[in-house]
Amino acid sequence: MKRIFLNPINAMAIVLSLGLITTVSSCKTDGCTDPTATNYNADADKDDESCTYITKETITKTGELSSNETWTANNIYVLDGRVVVTNGVTLTIEPGTIIKGAEGQETEASALIIAQGGKIMAEGTAAAPIIFTTVLDGIAQGETESKLTRTDNEKWGGVAICGKAPISAENGDDVSNLEGIPAEAGYGVYGGASANDNSGVLKYVSIRHGGISIGEGNELNGLTLAGVGSGTTIDNIEIYATLDDGIEFFGGTVNASNLLVYYFGDDGLDVDQNYAGKISNFAVIHGDGIGTDEGLEIDGPEGSATEGFFTIENGICMSDGTADGSAADFKSKAQGTVRNVTFDYSSLGNKPVKFRASYNADCTNKNDAFAYLVASPARLTFDACEMSGVKVYENADPTACDVNNAANQVLAEGVVTINGSGATINVATTFSWTNAAAKGQL
Repeated sequence: MKRIFLNPINAMAIVLSLGLITTVSSCKTDGCTDPTATNYNADADKDDESCTYITKETITKTGELSSNETWTANNIYVLDGRVVVTNGVTLTIEPGTIIKGAEGQETEASALIIAQGGKIMAEGTAAAPIIFTTVLDGIAQGETESKLTRTDNEKWGGVAICGKAPISAENGDDVSNLEGIPAEAGYGVYGGASANDNSGVLKYVSIRHGGISIGEGNELNGLTLAGVGSGTTIDNIEIYATLDDGIEFFGGTVNASNLLVYYFGDDGLDVDQNYAGKISNFAVIHGDGIGTDEGLEIDGPEGSATEGFFTIENGICMSDGTADGSAADFKSKAQGTVRNVTFDYSSLGNKPVKFRASYNADCTNKNDAFAYLVASPARLTFDACEMSGVKVYENADPTACDVNNAANQVLAEGVVTINGSGATINVATTFSWTNAAAKGQL
């Protein structure tokens, strides 16, 4: 047999050649080469025309939803007028979905309303929150920061949930109709006897640039919770730049946590009609240019029902402006516990927390926030709160009873400790997922 001997140089050349051939042949891969496709293959060097894409559409919704629906993040949904989730229907909204309200004033305002017996399952994430905004906001799929400013409000309506939990409305009514919704429509009814009623989930939801005035004293808030029961989950909510209240609770028993209300035209958190749930881990922040009233406006029962008490704990109310807004107003039989809340109004001259006093014709105290504050046992209590001071004010009628105010002021100062430990919430960390954070406003 003839043997062939290779010198080292030739041998190395053959080995390298074989290795090169092997490497080249192993890299040849067919597949989708478009990085914008859902099945993009980074290893493919030849396109095989297999690329697939998510279809993106703008879908307009109006009127009543009569069957279950799922709204997905690859679309933008436009609310044209009132969109109502009716009794027995569930609306599911995927993380990252953007919903925009069309323009329209008064009765033509756009809004999403969950009627009694309807359910919303809107569970976003910190990375992919569900966003409600206006059609005037140029935000697109995959984005989280609004294109508008913190003073751009009243561009659409808002979100409202109507449940079957107890309320205490005027004239002893345990059922009422949502303000801003015509009674004849039927889907604005709320209240009842089901304390654990379940209207679904709102989690990591940002509601922006809304709030509409329907008429004098009749508005749509950023988020309205009317007779909503404790079976409902309300957690990690942002209300950004709204005309009226950030979140208003009309009775009900729902617990709400991790709430940011940033710039609002009336009150940050508004409690009414004997709300009997717990509000925890919150921040209410307002400033100038949007007409703010109170950080908190807290009322009690309007009718005869008096058994429900609220809890408001671990939150901060503050202003970064120099003109608009006050710390809090407790009035109209407000009853419950306020614990570990900080009221920081140093930029507004250290405005105090207010308590309303009302009087009978003989100038004895009626049942009102002040009377409940100094009662024994108290029906309105403050524990470990931090504030600049308290102020008792009269309900103005009869004015002859104003002489009581000085004495009542002393009583109030005797039962409210103003230099408590206050809130422990870290606002920047808790709300790092929000629009306010994205704009560097926290």
